Order: sequence, then C-alpha cells, then structure tokens
Amino acid sequence: MLIRLLVIISILLTQTLPAQAAEQSLGDTLKKIFATPTPTPKPRKKKTATATKKQLPTPTPTPSKKSSAVHEKETPTPTPSPSPKKKRITPTPSPIVSPHRKKKTSPSPEPSETPTPAPTETPTATPKETPSPTPSKKHGAPNASLSPDQIKGFENYPPKVQQLLNAALELTTRNLDYKYGSADPANGGMDCSGFVYFVLKQNGIAGVPRDSSEQYNWLRRARAFEAVLSEKDDSFELEDLKPGDVLFWTGTYSIERDPPITHAMIYVGREKKTGRRVMVGASDGRVYQNESRYGVSVFDFNVHRAKTNEEGKLHPTFVGYGHVPGLGD
Repeated sequence: MLIRLLVIISILLTQTLPAQAAEQSLGDTLKKIFATPTPTPKPRKKKTATATKKQLPTPTPTPSKKSSAVHEKETPTPTPSPSPKKKRITPTPSPIVSPHRKKKTSPSPEPSETPTPAPTETPTATPKETPSPTPSKKHGAPNASLSPDQIKGFENYPPKVQQLLNAALELTTRNLDYKYGSADPANGGMDCSGFVYFVLKQNGIAGVPRDSSEQYNWLRRARAFEAVLSEKDDSFELEDLKPGDVLFWTGTYSIERDPPITHAMIYVGREKKTGRRVMVGASDGRVYQNESRYGVSVFDFNVHRAKTNEEGKLHPTFVGYGHVPGLGD
C-alpha cells in the first residue's frame, strides 16, 4: 500500500513541477519515506484503530462492570443487616435495665395507694344497703298471729270458713313482708289484694279477681256487698258482718281507679281476750294492739271515715264489706 502511494505521489509531482523540482521533490520524498521516524505514526494510527477495535469489545464487558457494580451494590445490602442487628442489640439492654429499675421503685407507692381505697369503699357500701331494708320492715312491732282457740266462737264457724281462716292465719306465722305486686308467699311477701286472692283461690273460690278494685266490683255484681257510711264501730250497718267477709277501703294511697278501692282484707271475728274485732291480711303499717305492723299479720278492725289531716290528705276510709259467694253454705 505504501509503495502505491509513493508512486502516485511521484507521478503527480512530475506532471506539475519542472524536472529539477521534481528531482528535488523525489529526493526529498524518498528521504522522507525511508526516514524511520515518519512511518512510525502511521502504524500507530493503525494500532490506534486496532486499539479502538480492541477497545470496542471493552464496552461489552461494561455490563460485567455493571454487574460487578451490581454485586458491589448488592454487597452493601448485607452491610445494613448487621447495622440493625447492632441497633436492635443496643436498644434492648438499655430499656430493659431502665424500666426494671423504674418498676422496682414504682411498685412501692402503688400498693400503698391500692389497699387504702379498696377496703374503705367495699365495707361502707355493704352495711348501708343491708340495714336499709330491715328497718323498713322492723319499723314497728313484729307480725302478729292468732290461733283458732283465741277467736271467740271459732268452733261454730261453717267448715269452709274455718278452713279459709286457718289458711289465712297460718300465713301470719311465716314472717312475710308487705310486697307490692305479689300474690304468692314464695316471693317473701304479698300485697293486700294479693293476700285475698291467694287465700280465696287456695280454698276453691272461683272467679276471684287479682285487683282490690275488681274484687269490690266482683262482690257488688254478686249482690253480696254491704255499704257502711257510719262513723261508729257499733253501727247497725255492721250487724251482717261475718267471718270470712272481704273488707274494703279507699284512700290508702293515691291511685287512679274507678271505683277508687285501694285496700282489702279478710274479717276474722272477735278476739276472746279483748272482744275487739280483728282482721287478717297484708299491710304496710296498720295497727294491732296499738302497734304498727308491716307485712302479713293480724290487725285491729276499726271504722274510719273520710277526714283530712294537717297536710290536707285523706285518711283511709272504710267503705263496706262483701260476702264471698258459696263460703257460708
């Protein structure tokens, strides 16, 4: 290739320049051609080309460098792992030691605070609640009871009346409370109409209403009711009063009823010892032998008329009595 280039150059020079100049140029060119240092850059250029060609594959291994870089990037990933381990190790001992020491110091005041309020609250609540129901029942005297031999002429009563009154007097021995809304001694007490309902039904009397006002209507419809308007206990209006009759009052407590009957009891007869009329039932304060009784008991029977007290409220008023159908036969 070099020889061809030299030939071409010489031809060109011979055509353009005169002969002398051509000779000189040929000599100069030959000197330049055979000079060793001049061709050196050309092979270097070829080497550079080859080097470039050899360097070209170098970009191909660049992914290897990237891969190595990736490896280098991956390698630091395990490095953070020991760092959190060190962080985990370092915080754990510090809080463990500190809270234990704090907890050891803190429990000492805690027990001192807890025992003081707990015992003080529990005993105070229980005694306040327990005595409250007891005085309500034991306001007055204990419940009173009578046996059949303490009642004047009891042996002459009709058998059904004797049976009914025996059952009624037996309930007075159970120390039952006055319990509003109850008609069963198993509940620990009964109200007034509940007592009448339980005793009459227990002795085979059919159709007995539960409410005192309905019991009043029941006897009125049966034409078995006797009204009492007198204010005296020896009034002729009480001449037909018989043992086993149901007694009725109004005004014992405020309630909207028509008719306004609020209280009922069963008449027993006269007590042998005193000659006073007595009755049996459930009450929250009626009197026997000048003492108030609360619950199922024997009580004195007196006629009370409509009178007002200092507060303008009505006293309980006795309105009459009714004969229980089929009881006196």
